[in-house]
Amino acid sequence: MGRARFTLSQAVLKRAALWLLFLAPFFYLSYGGANWLASQRTHVPNIAFTWESGIPFLAWTIIPYWSINLFYGLCLFINTTPCDVDILARRYLTIQLIAVACFIAFPLEATFVRPATSGLPGFMFAVLGGFDKPFNQAPSLHIALLVVIWDHLRGRLPRRARLLWHFWCFLIGASVMTTWQHHVMDIPTGVLLGLFAAWLFPRDAGSPLANFSMSGDPKSRRLGIYYLCGAAAFLGLTALFTPLSAAALLLLWPAVGLAIVAVGYFGAGPQIFLKRPDGRAAFASRWLLAPYRLGAVINVWLWTRRMPASVVIADGVHLGRFPRRHEANRFATVIDITGELQRPSGALARWCSFPTLDLTALDKIQTLAAANLLEAARQQGPVLVCCALGFQRSAGVIVRWLLISRRCNDPAEALRLIERAGWRVHLPVESLHAVTEGLQ
Repeated sequence: MGRARFTLSQAVLKRAALWLLFLAPFFYLSYGGANWLASQRTHVPNIAFTWESGIPFLAWTIIPYWSINLFYGLCLFINTTPCDVDILARRYLTIQLIAVACFIAFPLEATFVRPATSGLPGFMFAVLGGFDKPFNQAPSLHIALLVVIWDHLRGRLPRRARLLWHFWCFLIGASVMTTWQHHVMDIPTGVLLGLFAAWLFPRDAGSPLANFSMSGDPKSRRLGIYYLCGAAAFLGLTALFTPLSAAALLLLWPAVGLAIVAVGYFGAGPQIFLKRPDGRAAFASRWLLAPYRLGAVINVWLWTRRMPASVVIADGVHLGRFPRRHEANRFATVIDITGELQRPSGALARWCSFPTLDLTALDKIQTLAAANLLEAARQQGPVLVCCALGFQRSAGVIVRWLLISRRCNDPAEALRLIERAGWRVHLPVESLHAVTEGLQ
């Protein structure tokens, strides 16, 4: 056992060293190249709020600012397997490629003029000024890397050390302002880039785009086009209003979220949500897709605000919309058919997630698995089967369960039973085919 651990650590050490040998020179060459290209332009704009001139300059914060360079290299070596090293390095590389592309296409100039400093801070500012020019602003490369580095170490540190780690990362994040290296809107755009890199290369699952294959379903492709148009609209608003207010850069957040959802409908599938079997979503997915999830929550409220949260179908099995925490806690088991919504914090029920995309045809294998689980779970207590509204995806699972358990003889009878319980059902033909296929 000891020898296996030693061999593994050597493999991690070698992989980390190789990545660092590539990433370090690539960082300085690409970053310096973007600086040089921006310096050749006759006019480089800036995006800032007038009140930013009141932000204090704190020379000592150059120390936490510089410390990210140490953590950048160190984190490559703090891994369990070479695969973990590759995931982190790919996140670094993604951030670097996208940030440098932005710096070249849309360079921005910092307007701060730092006062003279002396001592250790003065020396560190002098070294920084040797390669860092005031043209690489949004998205903040510093903040994007900080998001990934913070996320990488927070789950690997002992519990007592995490608070200190969070505090130091806060200092690093604040230092981009107190060293007068960045303007305010560089920070959220950097966070967005860091979240995207963490989403693209998650730790506990394959990349959500790894198995992308263009969908053969015309309805799914059409929905993808709708979401892509929404992303383009937000991107257009960003370009239109950013010259008027730097805050318009925040519109990039829903633009990115809707673009990712569009990719899901085009063929990536519900994997874009990085939703786990227990109903929780990965950290990067929770925040990156937050604008879309907010829209989904509002949509649930608009459609179901005058309806009960759920209704009893038969033998302790309930059908309903996505539950709030207190509603979920009424059940022993929740079978969740959504991809876009995540388990409420504090929900105590056993949670079983079968992620799907809204308004698309049900997957017959997944529907059968959920129906079989439902029949077994009801022996342990009341069960809720839910999707966002409860009208299609979860209703399809209930129909399948009623048929395989012989409680109903055909889909029409199953639908009538659900409607008599007081619930609306909108199952398209393709979903009905999925729930009845293979039945005798």
